[in-house]
Amino acid sequence: MPTEPSKSLETFPNPKPDRNYEIVFDCPEFTSLCPKTGQPDFATIKVRYIPNQLCIELKSLKLYFWSYRNEGAFYEKVTNQILDDLVRACQPIWMEVEGHFNVRGGIGAVITAAHGKKP
Repeated sequence: MPTEPSKSLETFPNPKPDRNYEIVFDCPEFTSLCPKTGQPDFATIKVRYIPNQLCIELKSLKLYFWSYRNEGAFYEKVTNQILDDLVRACQPIWMEVEGHFNVRGGIGAVITAAHGKKP
């Protein structure tokens, strides 16, 4: 049972591929590093998707999010990279990743990236 961060995303077969339904993951403890200062950036990452043939396995998603804890990246890069990696892993019908980054220097930020069209 892995207890280390990992960029590996596992999937499992969609139990109901003939039906469009939405899966939502909410990670209120996401952390990455500011590439300018090295200080931690805290965020809530929300993933919404309509699966096609595969679904994202939750523990691997947790370890994947954990892997960003020591990486420096701007909010926009992190949000879009998460979307790209999740889409590559499960090829959803539609997916949206929303990063709600906590206030720093008096400014909060929300970054939203999407793949496909929501039916």
